[in-house]
Amino acid sequence: MNVAITEGLVLMPTPFADGLDVWSSGDGTSGSDTYDGALNAAYVAADQDFGGCFELQKTDATQKLRYMGRTPIEPGVYLQISVRLKAISGNLPSVRIAGWAGYGSDVHVGGLTEAAAEVTLTTYGEIVELSAIVGTGNRGGVDMVWGMQPEFGHFGLDLTGANGGIVRIDDIEIVDITNVFLRDMLGQVDVRDFGALGDGTTDDSAAFDAADAIADGRRVFVPEGNYYLADSVTMGAEVLFEGTVTMPDDKMLLLTKGFDLPHYIEAFGNEELAFRKAFQALLNNADHESLDLGGRKISVTGPIDMAAAVPNKTSYSTRRVIRNGQFEAVEGAAWETEVVTSQATYSPGVAKKLTNVTNVANIPIGALVERNGVGREVYVTDKKIGAQELTLSGALYGAAGTRTFTFRTFKYMLDFSGFESFSKFAISDIEFQCEGVCSGIRLAPSGSTFHLRDCFITRPKDRGITSIGNGCQGMLIDRCQFLSSEASKSVEDRSSIALNANANDVKLRNNRAEKFRHFAFLAGNNSMVIGNHFFQGDSETDGVRSAGIIFAQTYCSATVTGNYIDNCHIEWTNELDPAPDYSSGFSFSAMSITNNICLSGNVADWFSYFVVKPYGSGHYLNAVTVTGNVFRAINGAIDRVERVDTTFADLDFSKTKNVTFQGNTYHSVSAQVANPLRVRHDQSTFAGTWTIDPAGELPFGGQARGVDGIVALDHIRASGGVGVFEMPYVLLQQGGNQDKVRLLWSQEVRGEVAVNIRIDT
Repeated sequence: MNVAITEGLVLMPTPFADGLDVWSSGDGTSGSDTYDGALNAAYVAADQDFGGCFELQKTDATQKLRYMGRTPIEPGVYLQISVRLKAISGNLPSVRIAGWAGYGSDVHVGGLTEAAAEVTLTTYGEIVELSAIVGTGNRGGVDMVWGMQPEFGHFGLDLTGANGGIVRIDDIEIVDITNVFLRDMLGQVDVRDFGALGDGTTDDSAAFDAADAIADGRRVFVPEGNYYLADSVTMGAEVLFEGTVTMPDDKMLLLTKGFDLPHYIEAFGNEELAFRKAFQALLNNADHESLDLGGRKISVTGPIDMAAAVPNKTSYSTRRVIRNGQFEAVEGAAWETEVVTSQATYSPGVAKKLTNVTNVANIPIGALVERNGVGREVYVTDKKIGAQELTLSGALYGAAGTRTFTFRTFKYMLDFSGFESFSKFAISDIEFQCEGVCSGIRLAPSGSTFHLRDCFITRPKDRGITSIGNGCQGMLIDRCQFLSSEASKSVEDRSSIALNANANDVKLRNNRAEKFRHFAFLAGNNSMVIGNHFFQGDSETDGVRSAGIIFAQTYCSATVTGNYIDNCHIEWTNELDPAPDYSSGFSFSAMSITNNICLSGNVADWFSYFVVKPYGSGHYLNAVTVTGNVFRAINGAIDRVERVDTTFADLDFSKTKNVTFQGNTYHSVSAQVANPLRVRHDQSTFAGTWTIDPAGELPFGGQARGVDGIVALDHIRASGGVGVFEMPYVLLQQGGNQDKVRLLWSQEVRGEVAVNIRIDT
C-alpha cells in the first residue's frame, strides 16, 4: 500500500528552496505567522552537508516549525515524518518531530499526542536524524496515535530548551510506510473454510477459486496438506503456501499476485516441477512478461522439455523473459547421448532431405548428422515416418547416394525443440551449470530473436546453444560467458562447441568463450561478431589451433569487429553447399574483419588467423576487407596471418575482386601481407626487364593482377650515367605462381622504384 501512488495523495512538503512562506512558526493553520522575512530564520542555499537548508535561531520557549500544507490522514495509513538537522552555534536545544491534528476548516482535534520523543543535540556540526510515525491505529512503533477523527495534519518539528541556539534543518520528508504494518493489519482467507481437504485426491480447485474470489485484498492461506487441483486455477490474491499442490500436466496454476519461482516452489514443493509449471504459466498469463527465478538454484535431473511443459501451445511469439537464477545438472542416465545409425539416400538436387531412411522412427528431431561428406553442425529439423524422410538444417557437400549415417542426440537442460516455432524469448542473468554431463539450450526449429544476455553456460558436455533449424533468426547473444568442460584437453582432442546458428542476422556481442573446439559456427548471412573474447589454446609446443568462428556460407555479409581472437582463427567455408563447385553468384564475398586483437602462442609456424577453405573448385575472393587488426605471435613466429586451406580445392586467384588488406600491425609474422602491397625494388645491374617479387606478401598467395603505381626513388640511369625519364611497361601475373610483375624499359637501366601491386582488379 502506498497512498501517494494508489490514490495520488501529496504527502511530501515542499522544499525550503521554494520559499519560507508555507512554513509556519505557529500551528501551520491558514493565517498563522510564517518564517518568510523573519529575523531569526533564513534559507541557506549551499550547506556542505545538506545543500539547500533552513537556518533557524531559537527565540521561543517552544520554537515551532510546521508545514502549512495539509497532509491527509486516512484510516489504515501510516506516515513517517523524517528530518536531518545539526546545531551550528549557541545553546544546544532539544528537538522533536511534532504536528497539529485537524479536520474540516482548520478545526483542531484535541487530546492527542502531537509530538514524538525529544532528542537533545550535544555536538555542533553533528548531523542528527529524527523520525516519527503518525497513524490512526494504536500499533507498535506508532509515535502519534490519532484515531479516526483527524482528516489532516500540519507536520514539522519543535525546538525546546534554552534559547539562542542556531540550527540548520534539511528538507522535511513525509512518506507512506503502511507496508510495515501489513503483516498484522490484513487478515487472510483459509482455503479450508471453502471446502478444501488437502488429502491429495479430492479436487480442491473450486475451494481455491472461492477463497480467491472473496479475498478482496486479503491473503489466501493454504495450510499443511497436499491439495489436488484437477482444473486450472487462477489466484489473483497473494497466496501463502504451507501445504503443496498437485495437478495434471496440462492444467495451470496462475499466481498473478506473486508470479515468481519461489512462490511456485512453495506451491509444488519441487524445484524442477515448480519451474515447469511457472514456465507454463508464463506462456499463458498476460499479466506478466517475465519469470523471476528469485536467485534460486534449480537442480535438474534430466532434460526439461519446454514444449511438453506447455501442452496447449505449439508455437509462441509474444515477448517473454526468464531471469535471475541458476540451473545445475544432476548426473544421471537421463543425460546420456543417444546414438542411432541408419542408411539413407541423399540427392544434391533436394538439398536438405534424406530419403529412404531406415529406422526413421527412432531418429530424434534435433539429432546431429555425421559421416564423411557432411558438414559440421547439420541437424535433423523434422521427420516424416510414413515417407521415411528427414529434413535437415543444412545441405551435404559430398554425401550423394545411399550411405550409412550416424545420428547423435545430445541432451540439453532447456530444450525448446518440441515447439514448432518460438520467438521473442529472452533468458537473462542465468547460469547453466552443465557440470560436463549435459548441454545447455536447444532452440526450436523455427522462430526469431531469441536473446541470451548476461548469462553463464558453464562446462557443457557437447554444446552450449544449439539451433537445429531457423529458430536462431536474428538471435542475440550479449555479455555471456561460455566456459568449456574440455579446458584440460589438447585442442585436437576437443569436440564441444559454444554455439551454432543456421539463420541470418545473428549478433554475438561482448561475450567470452574459453577453450572449446569452436566458439561459433555461423551458417547464415548478415552476422555481426563484435567485442567478443574467444580463446582456444593449450600448453602443447608447436600446437595446432582450431577455428574460433566458422562462417559456412560463401556470401556471408559478416562483420567481425573489435574482438580478441586468442589462439584460434576465423574459418570461412562453403561446406553446407550441396554443389560446392563455383557456378554462379558472388563466391567468397562480403566479409569485413576489422580492428581485432589477434594473439597466439606456442603454435606451429603454419598457423594463420584467417583461413578460407573452399569445398569446391572455381571460387574466388570478392569484396573482402581486413583492416586495422593487430596480429601477434609469441613464443615462436608464424609464417603468415592468412591462408587458403586446400584440402578440397584452391581459390581461383585470376578472378579476385575488391580485396582490401591494409593498416594491420604484425609482430613475429614473417609475411606481412597487404593489398595493395608496396614493394621497393633496387635494380643494381643494368637490365631492360626488371622482375618485381612481392616475396610472398600478397594476401593468400594471390596473383599480381594489377599495379596502382610506380615511383622512381632515385635516378633511373642507362649505361654511362645517362638519366632515363620514361615510364616502363608492366607485365602482370609473372612467374610460376603469377605473383610477380615485370617492368620493361626501352633500354637497359638501373635504379630503385616503389611499385604498388594488387591481387584484385
